[in-house]
Amino acid sequence: MKHPTATWRAAVQATLHCLTGCAIGEILGMVIGTALGWHAGGTVALSVALAFVFGYALTMRPLLAQHLGLRAALSIALAADTISIAVMEVIDNAVMLVVPGAMDAGPVTLVFWASLAFALAVAFVLTVPINRWLIAHGRGHAVVPHHH
Repeated sequence: MKHPTATWRAAVQATLHCLTGCAIGEILGMVIGTALGWHAGGTVALSVALAFVFGYALTMRPLLAQHLGLRAALSIALAADTISIAVMEVIDNAVMLVVPGAMDAGPVTLVFWASLAFALAVAFVLTVPINRWLIAHGRGHAVVPHHH
């Protein structure tokens, strides 16, 4: 049975929310890792970790502002965002790794920024249907609205 909020619009909104946190973490991680001359593995690991931190934080912030406890807010963030962030991170980092020179270009080059923008756009497009499926099955961002 489909969840009543399982629309493409809801999926796009959920994915945009996820993209915001992922992009903050991904950009920060890529800039730090490439600026420090880290190998691709270390840069990707930092980017993924920061994407999860910022993604969860963006979900938790309004919940905490409504005086929901830290444990409850974290539980909701984990349920709402984990799959979406994981999928987005796998896709955008895979794109960055396959674009020739993207990981070695450094944050002061057009190649770096164009590749990162392209990677995040591809991740967004491919994650929207996953978020729609999650919402349709009462998962993902379907667990958040009743707390906002």
